[in-house]
Amino acid sequence: MAIWEWVLEAYARPGVPQAALALQDGHGQNTSFLLWAVHAEASDPALLARAAEAARAWDRTALTPLREVRRALKPALPPFDDGAREALREDVKRLELASERLLMETLEGLSEGHGGAHALVALEAAAKAWGKPPPPNALAALAAALA
Repeated sequence: MAIWEWVLEAYARPGVPQAALALQDGHGQNTSFLLWAVHAEASDPALLARAAEAARAWDRTALTPLREVRRALKPALPPFDDGAREALREDVKRLELASERLLMETLEGLSEGHGGAHALVALEAAAKAWGKPPPPNALAALAAALA
């Protein structure tokens, strides 16, 4: 299954959005990178280092700026029309999702097949490659929700 279809399926599972956002917002992890690692069953440090470097560059260039704009547009901002502001926010949200999809498809191109790592092992290896790993229970919550 292609990564984007897998991600949409996975994100629809109970607990996945909450666990992924907790890792992103509470622990500085990149949700797209983590989900790619699970899909690719990745644990190879060299592959994860290359993928993390690409993801960090894309995060700085596209994902973080789009996410910040989307979040900034959430509250009312008088005198701007609420309907127009919300429509613009939805446009930015679509761009943010397109940016996440491009990142995941790019990372999928870096991984040649599946590495065989179970979800929690892949998450632990990816979190380590990303930087300061989050608490193990935060990774375990995402792994359990993805199971």
